Amino acid sequence: MLNVDLVAKFAIDKKCWAKEKFGSVVFEPKESVQDPISEGIEHIVGLEHIDSEDIRLHRSSSIDKITTFTKKFSIGDVLFGRRRAYLKKAAVANFEGICSGDITVLRAREGMLLPELLPFIVNNERFFDYAITHSAGGLSPRVKFKDLSNYELWLPSLDKQKELCELLVSVENLLQQNIKLFKSSKKYKESVIEANLTTQLSGGTLSDYCDSDGVKIGPFGSLLHKTDYSEKGVPVIMPADIVDGVIQEESVARISEEKAQELKNYRLKESDIIFPRRGDLTKRAIIAKHQEGWICGTGSLRVRLKKGVDPRIVYYAVTSASTNHWLLASSVGTTMPNLNAGTIKKIPLHLPDGPNSGRILSNIEMAISSANSIGEHVIAIRRLKDALIKKVF
Repeated sequence: MLNVDLVAKFAIDKKCWAKEKFGSVVFEPKESVQDPISEGIEHIVGLEHIDSEDIRLHRSSSIDKITTFTKKFSIGDVLFGRRRAYLKKAAVANFEGICSGDITVLRAREGMLLPELLPFIVNNERFFDYAITHSAGGLSPRVKFKDLSNYELWLPSLDKQKELCELLVSVENLLQQNIKLFKSSKKYKESVIEANLTTQLSGGTLSDYCDSDGVKIGPFGSLLHKTDYSEKGVPVIMPADIVDGVIQEESVARISEEKAQELKNYRLKESDIIFPRRGDLTKRAIIAKHQEGWICGTGSLRVRLKKGVDPRIVYYAVTSASTNHWLLASSVGTTMPNLNAGTIKKIPLHLPDGPNSGRILSNIEMAISSANSIGEHVIAIRRLKDALIKKVF
C-alpha cells in the first residue's frame, strides 16, 4: 500500500520557478466544425462524458447522434467543464472531436508549458476553487476563460517540467491500472452471480426460498403516523436509512415499545433482507443480530428466507447488477418506480445444491474481498496524486 506521507519527503526546489498567469501559458483554441462527418470527426463529448475528478476522458458519443455542437478539440487538449465548476470535471482528450459549449477547450502554449502537465494543473483543488469563485449565474453558474486566464501559478523551466510530468504521469498510470483492476474484480463477481444464481434460464424465483409469509411490505401510513415517532424506543427502518448496504443507525427513526407491539407483524429477524419499495431500487440491507426486533418501516419491504437457506448468497444475488436491472424493468410507476411483494417474489434466483453452493459463495466473497482491497489501493493512490499535485502547484 502506498504511503501518502512519502509526498512530504519529496523535495521540490522552487527557487528558480517563475510566477505566471494561466492565460500566458494556456489558451482557448477557437476552432469549430460545421460538417463533422466530412471532416472525419467521430466523437461528440458533453459534460456527461467527463467524470468528476478523473484526469482521463473515457467516453463519448458517436457522430451519428444528432448534435448542435461545433466546438472542436484535438488530442492532448484539456476539456474543462465551465458550467457548474464545483463538479470538478476536467479531462485530457486522447482523441479529437467536437464538444458542448459548456466545455472550455484548454491548450498549452508551445514553448511555455508542456501539454502533458496541463491536466495536472487544472485538476487541482486550488484551480477548481478559483473557477468556482469566478463563476457567474444562478442555478447553472459558468466561468469564462478570460477569468481563468488571470489565475496565477508557479512554473519551472521546460526541462524541470518534463521531470515533473514523468513523476505525475507514472502515478496517474498506476491509478488507472488499479481502477481497471477494481472494475475487473467487480465484473467477475457479477459474472459469477449472473451465471450461477440470477439467470432467468433456471426458471427459479426468490419465492422458492421463502415461506408463504416470507415477503412482506412495511406498514401503511394508516398504521404508523408522524405522531407515533419519538426520540427513543424501537428503531423503524426506512429506505433512507440504507446507505451502501448498511443501516445508518444514528439517524433511524424510533417508536415506543407499546407501538412496536402493535406492529409486531412487522418486526424484523436476524438475516432478513430489506428492500426499498420506491425510489432508489438498488438499496439493500441485511439485518444483523443486534437489529432483531426492529420494525420494517413504511416504504420498506422485508424478505425472510426458509430455514437452512444461506442469507449471504441470496443477499449477493439480490444486490447484483442483473437483479437491479430486472427490478427496474419490472417496477411500476412513471415518475418514481415502485415495487410490490409480488414483484419481489418473482426475482430470478436459483441456488445450486450441495458443494456447488459453497464453491459459488466462496468465489463471490473472494471477488468482493479482492475488489475491496484494490479499492483501498485506488483511494491511497488517488490521495497520493492529489497531495503531489498540491505540493507541486
